[in-house]
Amino acid sequence: MRVFVKKELLTWARERAGLSTATLAKRLPGFDAWEQGARQPTLKQLEAVARATHTPVGYLFLAEPPVEHVPIPDFRTVADAGVRRPSPDLLDTIYSCQERQAWYREFARAEGLSTLSFVASVDVNEDIVRAATAMRTALGFDISARRAMRTWEEALRRFVDQAEALGVLVMASGVVGSNTHRVLDPNEFRGFALVDDVAPLVFVNAADSKSAQMFTMAHELAHLWLGQSALSDVGPVSAPVHAVERWCNQVAAEFLVPLKSLRAEYRRTAALSDECRRLARVFKVSTLVVIRRLHDLGKLSRDSMWAAYTAEIERLNELVRPSGGDFYLTQPARVSKRFARAVIGHTLEGHTLYRDAFRMLGVSRVETFQELGRNLGVVA
Repeated sequence: MRVFVKKELLTWARERAGLSTATLAKRLPGFDAWEQGARQPTLKQLEAVARATHTPVGYLFLAEPPVEHVPIPDFRTVADAGVRRPSPDLLDTIYSCQERQAWYREFARAEGLSTLSFVASVDVNEDIVRAATAMRTALGFDISARRAMRTWEEALRRFVDQAEALGVLVMASGVVGSNTHRVLDPNEFRGFALVDDVAPLVFVNAADSKSAQMFTMAHELAHLWLGQSALSDVGPVSAPVHAVERWCNQVAAEFLVPLKSLRAEYRRTAALSDECRRLARVFKVSTLVVIRRLHDLGKLSRDSMWAAYTAEIERLNELVRPSGGDFYLTQPARVSKRFARAVIGHTLEGHTLYRDAFRMLGVSRVETFQELGRNLGVVA
């Protein structure tokens, strides 16, 4: 039995998913005829269209294509113009994080957990150095502690652990849920922050380069201190036009590499590439952040900064990235270790349905759930 669907809805769903007609027709023979209005699909075929385009099937029965909006303030820019159409990958990621945050908020209140005083503790008029210092002190992420670490990748892991210990749900993933076929696009967004006084959440797009993730993390944490939820696409050398984004970028840079410390460490006679790598080892940050801070210090013009940044990006992109990974290590990072421990414990106590826990944790089998719990120290 065939169902009536407007061809405009099929075009909207296809374009929303970033697919061409030819690509979708290869996966779903007959799609081109359905989109042209020459034929109508069966209900089963329409459901296949919904799955292929990650579209709620009910949307395809609407009278006209819906206008979807990002459910949090959107500070992304492309050529100084706001990004208008969010992808289904982005929307699904935000919605799943909002669901986890709502669950943890209720859990925290039931457990009598205190509100977190650092959330919304400053405003955009706060001095950049004071705000960055307050963040660094609260997180225990000072330079002396970082010097003891071997690499900045190790420092990033410690950074995440310290943020979670402070009460922040840190979720870093490069895919939608656990679906490795739905890779998040760093060109669409790098991260977002969801403000809450008991369940603050930071999401970092792990499909982005490791070298960019620490800055994104610091930037989104600055949003929590400011008390402003936001979706961001800024990087270390971005010059945001929005006052909130500009403030958060400046705080993130000062948090990671204080100018006072950089001034004392900088060796002006050294070659730029060598000095960037040395300073990256000193501060345990990526060379990209160092390049930005040398510009802030007045040692690089904006043109020189961009040239050095572009060259460094090319160098980093040539490095071989490790592939794959241990599910029981990557999944807690995707959903937040703090969140995963709480959900698993609450489920084992009988307060949360296994069905809901599986959905929020991205698992499908009891054995996987139990093993995840063992790896997190929740299950003996």
